Amino acid sequence: MKPAPFVWHGPEDVGAAVALLGEYGPDAKVLAGGQSLVPLLAMRLTRPAHLVDINRVAALDTVTVDGSGVRIGALARHRRVERDDEAFRVQPLLRQALQYVAHPTIRNRGTCVGSLAHADPAGELTAVLALCDGSVTLQSAAGTRTVAAADFFVGPLTSALAPDELAVAAHVPARPARTGTAFVEIARRHGDYALCGVAATAELDAAGELHRLRCGYLSVADVPLVLDLTRAWRAGPDAAADLAHDAVDPVTDLHATADYRRHLARVLTRRAAGQAIAAAREWEAP
Repeated sequence: MKPAPFVWHGPEDVGAAVALLGEYGPDAKVLAGGQSLVPLLAMRLTRPAHLVDINRVAALDTVTVDGSGVRIGALARHRRVERDDEAFRVQPLLRQALQYVAHPTIRNRGTCVGSLAHADPAGELTAVLALCDGSVTLQSAAGTRTVAAADFFVGPLTSALAPDELAVAAHVPARPARTGTAFVEIARRHGDYALCGVAATAELDAAGELHRLRCGYLSVADVPLVLDLTRAWRAGPDAAADLAHDAVDPVTDLHATADYRRHLARVLTRRAAGQAIAAAREWEAP
């Protein structure tokens, strides 16, 4: 199929882009990488009257790393962030998760912030942002606001992004000291959407004992699910795995039953948490 007719706009700065969104509102869609939007256009599942292509806005093509974490501009491609050694040093979960996003060809074009704005609960980066207590910066003609991940994802394919706003950046905080990370998922084929995925962060205290264990889940709830498993893991890995099994709320679809996804949540919780704790024991200061 071919997209329904639309008017293309190619702004060259953020101000011009948000002005267009302010003018056309819900009748407009933003094009960055297009890896989610273009198929929807082709199948006519979305029919915007206006397409705001931000690929000429060079100021959004940035990855900035400092002690607070990694700030990813709206035009930074998955592959760029995945290969950024400084980003990996400060927050390893980004590379660990991005390796599972589709295929290199897709990652060469798709954008991290675009993936977050798409708000797919099966998306790897949605789980990472939620687990790390990250945020997304939104800009409109009225100004700029920063929305925490806990408030940004409000439902399947639904975010707090208003029709007149542009998601200009995402911030993923740095991992704390003595913290290990891990990301695991199961898909029918590598590159397919995960049947279940788990991101984990494990923080040890100065004595080397578990201080905090948290896991973020994808494909098992309407929004990214984050669980604090510290107390359960201290009682034993099985207790933590059982807690995850009971907490997730998956659906049955063409790819897997809800019961199978619950089973995967149990198995992958043990796997991801164990890997994160092992990584924490090998931790070296960035």
